[in-house]
Amino acid sequence: MRRYLLAALAMLVLGSIPARAAGSVEKAPPPAPYKQVSTLVKLPDFVAGLGALYVDPKTLPAGPFLAYDHKNVLVSTIYMIPIKDIEAHKKFDDLKSPGGRVVNVDMYYNAGHPGVEEPHYHVILWHVANGDERVAK
Repeated sequence: MRRYLLAALAMLVLGSIPARAAGSVEKAPPPAPYKQVSTLVKLPDFVAGLGALYVDPKTLPAGPFLAYDHKNVLVSTIYMIPIKDIEAHKKFDDLKSPGGRVVNVDMYYNAGHPGVEEPHYHVILWHVANGDERVAK
């Protein structure tokens, strides 16, 4: 009887631990269809201020881009919105946050870079409070 209770308790405890879902984006590399941006365009594997970036190529140029720190932990989801789309009053509905909870949002201008050559805004949905520190270098 005691062995049965211990087994039942063990199953209850193990069953209550959240499992990392198949297809999770919490750790790099994320599952398909995401690809590392540095394999698609001429960018380094780790971009200071953004991190190691992954994107579904079909969603370019806007994204979402998944950004990981040096420990391969997801720190933010980034959208790169072209200025022409903002000036045209283009609507961006239902922007996804594959990383889940958003603790802070930053938005800043970028004149263009490989992959998104035209002027655009980076809209960064931070999933961790100190994300910008974790991707600084």
